[in-house]
Amino acid sequence: MKAIVTGSTGFVGANLCAALVACGWSVRALHRASSRLTALEGIPVEHATGDVNEPHSLAVAMRGCDAVFHVAAVADYWRQNTEKLYRVNVGGTRAVCQAALDARISRLVFTSSVASLGIPQPGQLADESHEFNLPPEHFRYGHSKLLAEGVVREFSSRGLDAVIVNPSIILGPGDLNEISGSIVTEVARRRGTSLLYPPGGINYIDVRDVCAGHIAAAERGRTGERYILAAHNLTHHEAMKIVAQVIGTPAPRISIPRALIGPLAALLDLAGKLSPRPLPMNGDQLRLSTEFVYFDASKAVHELGLPQTPFRQTVEQTYQWYKMHDYFENRTRKR
Repeated sequence: MKAIVTGSTGFVGANLCAALVACGWSVRALHRASSRLTALEGIPVEHATGDVNEPHSLAVAMRGCDAVFHVAAVADYWRQNTEKLYRVNVGGTRAVCQAALDARISRLVFTSSVASLGIPQPGQLADESHEFNLPPEHFRYGHSKLLAEGVVREFSSRGLDAVIVNPSIILGPGDLNEISGSIVTEVARRRGTSLLYPPGGINYIDVRDVCAGHIAAAERGRTGERYILAAHNLTHHEAMKIVAQVIGTPAPRISIPRALIGPLAALLDLAGKLSPRPLPMNGDQLRLSTEFVYFDASKAVHELGLPQTPFRQTVEQTYQWYKMHDYFENRTRKR
């Protein structure tokens, strides 16, 4: 089997290329001519130059492929403008689906996000049937992924064999741009100087488990189905406490009062507009941090055999990877 992976130079894409090769797949890595190829170093892939918003390049790149893993997306949405977010996440998905349909691809696996499912009710776990329930302007990333899923379903109705996977917060080695890994790097750099944590919680999963879920979805996922790829529902305090224990630094001890979240989020929004470099988070993320965004991954566990690597093990390996790549001694070199 030969697969093409869009977004191959990103955190999930590069890890997926490695996992596919390890499982015996032949892999074609799609990336822009300007893409940094650091994440693909040492992985035996065939390189293809193209862009998800350039249909001709997709048509050429998909020739001879059996499966498409459409991973490319604007994931660091707080660092990007809204127009680019929708152009890549929605428009790019439409172009990829059209190219896959034209190329008679046997199966497309679309990497969505649990963000497309919205926020579950207090005390509940959201499953694949949960519907997005936020005003789009309050969470444009989740809205963009919801629209992209609609595009995939549209093409599925036209004959494209497609499966959707919805990962939660992904941690693990290889997060070059510190998209989710910032929970580890920020705690490590501050060394106990930050004593505050937000009051809510969220779900985490190891990047290698996410890749295993992608491959299982390609091999035995049901056409048109959505699969949540998630593992550990943790409060922010629980997660940061484990990260601090692994690093060997004092854990945050004080919860940010809910009454302060709104004003602090407004300040973050302002700081994001004025700062010369991207901030670790934006105001919308802080506002959502008060929610308990927990998920039920039993469908993917039962149907796909989704692995559930212990959270502490993932944190340990993530921290060691960042140390090995000098993220704490020479931060600017990795940007």
